[in-house]
Amino acid sequence: MIKIALPVSLKRSILALGSQAKNTVCFAQNKTAYISAVHKDLSDPKDFSAFEKDVRYFLKQKPKIIACDLHPEYSSSKYARECVLKCESVKVSGIQHHHAHIAGCMAENGLKNKLVIGVAFDGTGLGRDGSLWGAEFLVCDYKNFIRAAHLKEVALIGGEKAILEPWRLLAALGLDRPALVKRKEWGLVKRVQAKAFNSPLSSSMGRLFDAAAVLILGKCRANFEAELAIELGKKAFNFEASSVNYKFKVIKDKGSYIIDPTPVFRQIIKDLKAKEVKPEIAYRFHLAVAQMITEVCIRLKRKFKISNVVLSGGVFQNNLLLRLSLDLLYKEGFKVFINKKLSCNDSGLSLGQAVIAGMR
Repeated sequence: MIKIALPVSLKRSILALGSQAKNTVCFAQNKTAYISAVHKDLSDPKDFSAFEKDVRYFLKQKPKIIACDLHPEYSSSKYARECVLKCESVKVSGIQHHHAHIAGCMAENGLKNKLVIGVAFDGTGLGRDGSLWGAEFLVCDYKNFIRAAHLKEVALIGGEKAILEPWRLLAALGLDRPALVKRKEWGLVKRVQAKAFNSPLSSSMGRLFDAAAVLILGKCRANFEAELAIELGKKAFNFEASSVNYKFKVIKDKGSYIIDPTPVFRQIIKDLKAKEVKPEIAYRFHLAVAQMITEVCIRLKRKFKISNVVLSGGVFQNNLLLRLSLDLLYKEGFKVFINKKLSCNDSGLSLGQAVIAGMR
C-alpha cells in the first residue's frame, strides 16, 4: 500500500475504484490517500478477487462517495454501482478518465487547486461525449476541465480488432494500402469503414503510435496492445538527432484545437520510399509528437495564461517521447510535472478519481 499526503483537503471521504487494467483502489480522507497494490486485469478472476478484497477492506472506513471511471463496462464501474445498491447512504461519482490522469499527477506533485495544462496521452478512455478519447489537452483543476485540444478522431475499423491489427488505422487515415497488407483485407476494411459499421471514433495517441509502427517496422499485427508502439520506441531510442522535422496541422475549431497527424504519415511514407534509415524515421515521428505537444501548449499558454504543464497517461512510459517533450517544453519556459511515486499508466488513475470526487 502507498500512502500519499494530499496538497488539498477533501470535503468527504472517498473510495475510488480505478480502471479495468492496471487497476488500483484508493481510499482518501482529509489530506491523506492510501493506494492499493496493482490488479493487472479485472477480467482475470484472480485479479478481480484481489480487487474485491481491497475494496472490502476500504469499505470498512465507511466512505461517503465511491468514485469510478465513466466507462459503464469496466468491472470497477459495475462494482461501484453494486456497492451503492447495498448501501444507500453512499453515492457514486463518475470521473472522466483523462481528467483523473492529470489530477492524480497534480496531487502526487503537491499542486494546489489551480489551473494547469494537462496533457493526457494513452490508448483509450471514455470521453464525456461518449466517444473514445486518448490524446487530450485539458485546461483543468481538481474540480473541472475544458477539453482545449485533441488529436483528430480516426475510426477504429472493426472496433477492438484495430488494436491488434493496427494497419486498419492506415485505412482510416485515408492512406494508400501498404504492400504488406493484402488487397482483399484492405478492400473489406474500406467497405466496413464506408458503412460506418463497428467503427467507433477515437482520438487515441496510443493507436497513432501503433499506426506509425506498422509503416516503419513493416509489421501488420500485434500480440498485445501497444506491442508495436513499444518496439517503435526501442527502434528510435538510440538515435541522437535529426535535421528533418515532420509537419502536422493544428486546426482551430469552435474555440478548441484539433491536431491532424495525416501529413506526418505522408512524410513517413516518403522517407521509406527514399530508403531513409528506419531508426531515424522512428526518431522523427517521436520528435513530431513532442513538437505537437509543445506547439499546442504554447497556444494554450497564450490563451489561458497558464505555464504549468502536467504530463500523464500510459504513452508517457515511452522514455524517448518523455525526454523530447520535457526538453522542448523547458526551452519554452514551461514548468512541467510528471508522475514520480506512481506510474503514469492507469495504476495512478484511482488517486486522481479520489481527489476530483473529494473536491467537488
